[in-house]
Amino acid sequence: MTEKLDIDHLRQWIGRSTEATDIVTAQLVMGLRATLFQDVGEPRKGDAAPFTVHWCLAQPVFPMSMLGPDGHPTRGGFLPPVPLPRRMWAGGEIEFLQPLRVGDESTRTSRIADVQVKSGSTGTLCFVSVEHSISSPRGTAIRERQDIVYREMTSSAPGSAKAPPPPPKAQHRETHISDPVLLFRYSALTFNGHRIHYDRDYVTKVEGYPGLIFHGPLQAALIIEMAAKLHGGKAPKTFSYRGLQPLFEGSEFSVNANETADGMELWTANAEGQPTMKGTAVW
Repeated sequence: MTEKLDIDHLRQWIGRSTEATDIVTAQLVMGLRATLFQDVGEPRKGDAAPFTVHWCLAQPVFPMSMLGPDGHPTRGGFLPPVPLPRRMWAGGEIEFLQPLRVGDESTRTSRIADVQVKSGSTGTLCFVSVEHSISSPRGTAIRERQDIVYREMTSSAPGSAKAPPPPPKAQHRETHISDPVLLFRYSALTFNGHRIHYDRDYVTKVEGYPGLIFHGPLQAALIIEMAAKLHGGKAPKTFSYRGLQPLFEGSEFSVNANETADGMELWTANAEGQPTMKGTAVW
């Protein structure tokens, strides 16, 4: 039985802020490039990092004694103590102002922007929106809103009530394999202890999913890199995205893009061609 949500209590977290600083190292850039299926190369000071390197920087560090059963820190602290057991990224929006570079000292300032409770096909949902500003020695590099969703534990994995319509034919498409090692590498790069990404017994027997779950941020990172590659290496001014359904380990997945009048529509899809994340990039 899930503890009852006290939305008035949770909304007291709105406005709370925190700040953290980290260094963009050549080793980190090499690891992220490798994980994003890019040429690893030999990054040197001043070289541009992958566009979503900020998701690897200054991640919160807690002792083992402060971790919950899902591998995340116990609830409370900066994020509100939402009592719903399942937690995932729902989506967000990123504004790219300038790249982070090897050697940069980067500072992330984060603020709880909103807390909302809604009802969905899987029960109660709690959405927490967090605003981030990431700076380098040259000024603000990235502004971002992340939407985190908390949901109830159900007897089966959440999914669409009906089959989604077939995706549009992609003008640009790349395919990769959702390998457990890929998921492990990204968890390590982002210091993400969430067990749904690497602990098969936990994700199948406790949370009821059919396999390890592909990170939402990793899907978004691959989409952003494809968008930039198709625009001469330039990141979009804004990129908005939302998760549609989980993408699981062990099968082929694709990163897809179509040109639009003012940018691109992009999505990841599972082996059956069903979209798992959708994004819009504008230059």
